[in-house]
Amino acid sequence: WSVLSGEGDPARSTTAMEQATKLLVDDKLKIVKLFTPPFSKTEKDPGYIKSYPPGVRENGGQYTHAATWFVIALAEMGQVDEAYRCFSMLNPVNHATDEATAEHYRVEPYVVAADIYAGDDNAGNGKGGRGGWTWYTGSAGWLYRAAVEGILGIERRGKRVQFKPKLPSHWEGYSANLKMLGAELKVRVIRDNKAKAVSLEVNGAKTKGSAVDLKDG
Repeated sequence: WSVLSGEGDPARSTTAMEQATKLLVDDKLKIVKLFTPPFSKTEKDPGYIKSYPPGVRENGGQYTHAATWFVIALAEMGQVDEAYRCFSMLNPVNHATDEATAEHYRVEPYVVAADIYAGDDNAGNGKGGRGGWTWYTGSAGWLYRAAVEGILGIERRGKRVQFKPKLPSHWEGYSANLKMLGAELKVRVIRDNKAKAVSLEVNGAKTKGSAVDLKDG
């Protein structure tokens, strides 16, 4: 949130994000942990989260709300490839790419899970990567915003739509059909490698600005 609010010291925000990427993004389990290591043997009482087994839910597992904010912050900082990589981890479809993976995940791959277990190898529970609660989490809306606003850069502001696309390096661009306030916009964003920039087309016409007014019809 020091990144998203714009109120954090830039140097400290950068350090915090670098350490979060290093310590919390788990490439093996394809999750973004809330913190690490989980509470297990400490005599101090951090509250109810210690009642969960190590690596489950708030006790060091992936808490998806926080993970989506992390993705948006990465995109905001210009770390687009890392944002896309972490977004792909949060995409539930990628936790069921084959029968074995789906069997291990154990929950629906077409809805966002509120949490995913990190597991605790020292405890030998082997549940790392298993989905937790589904169908009720507001993090689904935040994951949608991470995709549409954070990476695609499409954001509605009143009766205007702003475009600030942040394209992953392997993307040449994208197209989108938008319906807002009775208006329909056909959008194309194209990477211009020579200019090291992107061009924007709305309803077949190139636009020099980064915002478009919404008009009925």
